[in-house]
Amino acid sequence: MRFRPDSSQPAIVEATRLVAAGRPDKATAILQHAIGLASPALTTERRSWNLLDRWREQFGRATPVSEPGDRPGAGEFLSRSYQNGSGARAYRLYIPGGYRGDPVPLVVMLHGCKQSPQDFAAGTRMNQHAEDLTCLVAYPEQSTTANSSRCWNWFRPEDQQRGYGEPALIAGITRQVMSDFAVDAARVYIAGLSAGGAAAAIMGSAYADLYAAVGVHSGLAAGIAQDMPSAFAAMQHGGQVRHIAGEIPIVPTIVFHGDRDGTVNPQNAELILAQAAAGIELEKRVERDRVPGGHAYTRTRYIDRAGSVLLELWVVHGAAHAWSGGSRDGSYTDPNGPDATREMLRFFGYHSRPSIG
Repeated sequence: MRFRPDSSQPAIVEATRLVAAGRPDKATAILQHAIGLASPALTTERRSWNLLDRWREQFGRATPVSEPGDRPGAGEFLSRSYQNGSGARAYRLYIPGGYRGDPVPLVVMLHGCKQSPQDFAAGTRMNQHAEDLTCLVAYPEQSTTANSSRCWNWFRPEDQQRGYGEPALIAGITRQVMSDFAVDAARVYIAGLSAGGAAAAIMGSAYADLYAAVGVHSGLAAGIAQDMPSAFAAMQHGGQVRHIAGEIPIVPTIVFHGDRDGTVNPQNAELILAQAAAGIELEKRVERDRVPGGHAYTRTRYIDRAGSVLLELWVVHGAAHAWSGGSRDGSYTDPNGPDATREMLRFFGYHSRPSIG
């Protein structure tokens, strides 16, 4: 998984020059804009440096979304909201047509930058799978007030801790759904793309008692950045993961990443797994295959002594920063890859969290 730097990204070069020249404030402003947190006052010329805008132009497209609830025979896609001491967030909840009030699994899906729950649902086809499997799907929605590009703020210390900031809001949404509907508490999962993938890694780390397994697509490890400059550095080059020694068991984790991802360095996939493994030795089994007419991929499974697959990594060869096997009805998808949604749900199906109390 060798990282290939994008020579068309001048933001890093310019920011490095400004730091060396003793102007860190100017450098930070450039980096903020580059990952989507700039103020509207930035000029049109500097807008051309926005990596996320160029990512959208190259790898994905936003299209009108036909919500599953609008189709005859499908379930409902409800608009809901949640509020606690950390603030408030809207979210969408998909209830499959087969839900009858018996306990079912719940999957929490965290969208990427500049996406919406509807867009993310369409691109991942998660609601269609939920209809087939009879599970609930919650889509927390980042607000433009919290982040102008709708990115989850995975790089801020206040949004990396249990009981605070965005983790508290996402966990609160999860628990609200569990309270209002019949949910199997042992089968609650969380997954996300890019900034949403990084936020999902944080949730798995901070709330191992809530989520039975985690799916991270094109994301980053929990706590790998502490501010904007370190976030940009981690996205481009990886970094050092934060290990939480002795506090939590391994949270089963499945990771997808394209090896030509120019937005988030593919090395971050290995860092996510290293953090999730918490230093425990696992057997490694590697398989290689190809989607008929599509991308080749390498699948690596990490197995404990009991024979359980605790970690799984899919490296999609030739894929960029997009949801593997997704639908063109949503943005940031690559239909030519293995189906990340299906494989995450398969992986989740093997893991449940022991009941507490």
